Amino acid sequence: MRRSRVAVVAAVAAVAVLVGAGAVWFLRDGDGPEDTAKRYLAAWSRGDTAAMRALTADPPADFTARFTAMHDGLGVTAQRYTVASVGDPKGDTAGGSYNAALTLAGDRAFGYTGALPLTKRDGKWLVSWSPELMYPGLKEGQRLSAARAWPARADITAADGGSLAGSPSGSVQQLTGPVGPASAEAAGKLGAPYRKGDPVGADGLQKQYEKRLAGTPALAVQITDAKGRPVKTVKRFGGADGKPLRTTIDTKVQAAAGKALGSAAKPASLVALRPSTGEILAVANKPGGYNRALMGRYPPGSTFKVVTAAALVAGGMSPSTKVPCPATTTVGGRSFHNYQHEDFGTVALREAFAHSCNTTFAKLAVDKLGEKRLAQVASQFGFNAPVVAGLPAVRASFPDNKDDTAFAAASFGQGEVLTSPLNMAAVAGAAADGVWRSPRLVDASLVSQAVDAGGRKAEPPHKLEPAVKSALHSLMPAVVSEGTASGVNFPSGTAGKTGTAEFGSGDNPPTHAWFIGYRGDLSFAVIVEGGGTGAEAAAPIAAHFLNSL
Repeated sequence: MRRSRVAVVAAVAAVAVLVGAGAVWFLRDGDGPEDTAKRYLAAWSRGDTAAMRALTADPPADFTARFTAMHDGLGVTAQRYTVASVGDPKGDTAGGSYNAALTLAGDRAFGYTGALPLTKRDGKWLVSWSPELMYPGLKEGQRLSAARAWPARADITAADGGSLAGSPSGSVQQLTGPVGPASAEAAGKLGAPYRKGDPVGADGLQKQYEKRLAGTPALAVQITDAKGRPVKTVKRFGGADGKPLRTTIDTKVQAAAGKALGSAAKPASLVALRPSTGEILAVANKPGGYNRALMGRYPPGSTFKVVTAAALVAGGMSPSTKVPCPATTTVGGRSFHNYQHEDFGTVALREAFAHSCNTTFAKLAVDKLGEKRLAQVASQFGFNAPVVAGLPAVRASFPDNKDDTAFAAASFGQGEVLTSPLNMAAVAGAAADGVWRSPRLVDASLVSQAVDAGGRKAEPPHKLEPAVKSALHSLMPAVVSEGTASGVNFPSGTAGKTGTAEFGSGDNPPTHAWFIGYRGDLSFAVIVEGGGTGAEAAAPIAAHFLNSL
């Protein structure tokens, strides 16, 4: 009995050695031809050509390059390769096939069944190489790719449907942007079906809405020879025309804006909006090359007093409330003064606003409002809100202030408060309509799904308190009728606010000139970089603009 037990144990050990030596695939899934087929196709599905190569018998030197060229040449956006069948081994060979399910650019489905022969080498099953492994019937020197035919590019139009292509306005051309051959980097970012050299939008709306305007090219999946000449077409897909992009630009308003900037001696911009909708009617920049109207960041100077005045009125003051307007005042140890140290004594808030009393607003902001409250009201006018206009645009910022001195400066648009002409045109629009609306250059349906660079969507309209709208309709006309802009030839019904914003350093730093305002259902903002005072440099441009409409 003891000898029988020893014999049985020895036999089991021998079987174990035998199994370890060469018959594992009968007992463990992992080394059979079907397992090799599965691993190979899984690697192909995820684009792992290194793993594919390791499972291929006699792969060519350019193995990876061939599969990459096929993937890119077809414009594949998704791929899945699965086992269709694997036959029983016959010696060291086994037959097999696979199903390819590819998605090409434009969400076009392309599928086929290919051969997947397998061979056994040194106890391991490998895929047998031949060009037909990639696609049925493919011969050495041939490749599978997709020829493309782009449709005619769709147009960018003004609000009335008229084409903006070929506009004589440099500012309009800056908005629409040029179209040119794609670099390899640009094509890579756009993805399939784009390739280097394809016509693409290089800037502006052409770039922002590239895929909408370009449409989808027709595709012909072809076998080509070594010189790229078609040998056989195996599948055709129709294309889709691009969709026109209608902007909110009013050609008459745009022409008036461009004409008004003609007199600017320094870099300047003008933005006009329709307050009731937030639609951008005109964007003009002089000179071109930089869209300062949307991307420029400047201290708003006294144009920000529109916001501070709104906060004071919401807190209980009225245009007739008496306020001090001395030549100078001190906050936190720093002295603030009015332009040319003007002293108006005790006057109505309406007069202090009309004459742009820095001392009034600096003192009232600290004593009556506080930073938290002014920041809340600033947010109602779009400060710190994302701007999703249809083109990249900076947001207006009202940051936290370190002390009362900094806050006093911020209350009349100095310090670290920064904004753009587009933002300030929207501030004027809120004053006109009683509702702040995020400005937009394209259809609202396009803006509603878009986000800014920080991933935030445009905010819904902000309704101002009725008392605020009423007060601003008293304060802003006074600037034109009796205040800082009273010497400018504005048409009747114009309301506004001048701004002279210091930048740089020194005892007498240079200043940007601002004027923002509204007339009817039209709001606007003008800035002249380093232009001096708002009344002297920006207001005349605004008046020229309004008188040209």
